[in-house]
Amino acid sequence: MKKEMLTGNAAAAWGVRLAEVDYIPAFPVTPQTEIIETLARWIADGDMASRFVTMDSEHSMITAAGAASATGVRAFTATSSQGLLYGFEMLYAVAGWRVPLVMVNVSRGLSAPITLETDHNDVLAARDSGFLQIHCETCQEVLDSILMAYRLVEDERVLLPIIVNMDGFYLSFTREPVEVPNLERVRNFLPPYQPKHAFFKASQPMAQSVTALGGSLYSYFKYQMHLGSQKALEVYKEVCVEFEKEFGRHYDTIEGYMLDDADYVLVMTNSFSTLGKAAVKRARARGIKAGLLRLRLLRPFPAENIQRALTGKRAVAVIDQNISVGKGGILHSDVASCLCNEKQRPLLFSFIGGLGGKNISPGEFEFIFTELIKAVAGEAVEPSQLLYTEEEWQEMVRLKRIAGKE
Repeated sequence: MKKEMLTGNAAAAWGVRLAEVDYIPAFPVTPQTEIIETLARWIADGDMASRFVTMDSEHSMITAAGAASATGVRAFTATSSQGLLYGFEMLYAVAGWRVPLVMVNVSRGLSAPITLETDHNDVLAARDSGFLQIHCETCQEVLDSILMAYRLVEDERVLLPIIVNMDGFYLSFTREPVEVPNLERVRNFLPPYQPKHAFFKASQPMAQSVTALGGSLYSYFKYQMHLGSQKALEVYKEVCVEFEKEFGRHYDTIEGYMLDDADYVLVMTNSFSTLGKAAVKRARARGIKAGLLRLRLLRPFPAENIQRALTGKRAVAVIDQNISVGKGGILHSDVASCLCNEKQRPLLFSFIGGLGGKNISPGEFEFIFTELIKAVAGEAVEPSQLLYTEEEWQEMVRLKRIAGKE
């Protein structure tokens, strides 16, 4: 099938178009605006039969998307950064409604200081909301993941909303070859949504998010959400098999790169994983048995798959494009939690890099592998480090002098 050069945002729009979404509430925020602009143009031109509504804020937008999904239609929305946080209250509400909303988040660092460039503090802030999360490395993966997301969350064993995440600018505005599948093949994989839990029917009134006074009742509903999320791991495997059968591409919960015989492993996610793979190849050329584990499904967290992939390795570096202030890397904590009881667990280290879109240079990857090798040899290595080059530090000093702060 012929491929087209598409940005990550355009690939997301194509995923929504092919999913034949019914309702799209929207509010613009950089760097996701291109998604809703593209969808609005297609709808205006008659290429899509969806209903498009511009809302007054992200809070209203997520409310409308969740409410539409609760009437039994296939709904979609997209946001980024401050927009995701503005609608944060409704993330928990929509998840509690148990509706299969799909939302794209285009990751961007959070204010303050304000930035337009990418890191993952926005999307990872939502990790406990009840939204499932798929994180994408390529533009092709963005399109495919939207189709897979609808198939996953519309399964009555799951019935939870989901975020499909991509990096702002690095992926959202970068053109890559993308195979846009035929609509009939998509329909074979993703049939029309047939709601069984929440829908609109005048003769059968129902209410969502009613009051649940008393801890036992509240606990029941919350744990049902948790069980649905855990069940999504099983359903996801089925979705992967069906997707590969129809389109020839396979996406597991995690991806191993040169991992089978690796002693030293990088753990990464999203588009910077491509930089990590290049670093692994360079390390292999120097005789270092390096590998990379990319986390694709972050909620539910595929703990057993990660255990199998990393148990027996000598040393692992988790590279977090985020920072939990006062704690450190968020993914490092998650990975550590699923390895702590393993007898053959590797040495585990945290590296924080890529905040605010800061590049991770080849030299920084080389430094990480050097630190892992030193640790295995018994030398003292800091358990958590910020990736920051001497050149970047000197530039920071220069700017502080200009500002009169030094």
